[in-house]
Amino acid sequence: MRLWAEQLIVHLDRPRLLGQHRECCALRGLGWGRKHSTVDYVFVHSPLKLYRYHMLVVKEMQRRGYNVNEEWCHWRYRGQRCEAWPIEIFEDDSRLGNVIYPEHNETYLQECLQNLRGKGLNLIK
Repeated sequence: MRLWAEQLIVHLDRPRLLGQHRECCALRGLGWGRKHSTVDYVFVHSPLKLYRYHMLVVKEMQRRGYNVNEEWCHWRYRGQRCEAWPIEIFEDDSRLGNVIYPEHNETYLQECLQNLRGKGLNLIK
């Protein structure tokens, strides 16, 4: 389980892009709050950040012509087995800023690139 650095989304191959979509769906749904060392940072932020990240993935999928269930494009949607997010938790998204996850810094980008190289993918030369 990993959320790739945001700037890598447009460079991911098909399996990893689709995997990223599945990961976002899981985290937005029943996976919210479930501990995992590589994504624990997600849970200290507003779920709206995860939605914004997921929309980067969805937009790239759509750009490539992949079909995406439109329900995932609604910020409160959490999947068929979860109640929608309550509106109150999203009252003030102005404090979120432009950066989705501050953890996705240059160091994290380099870790992701190294991880992908270990899997045989050299995305950015």
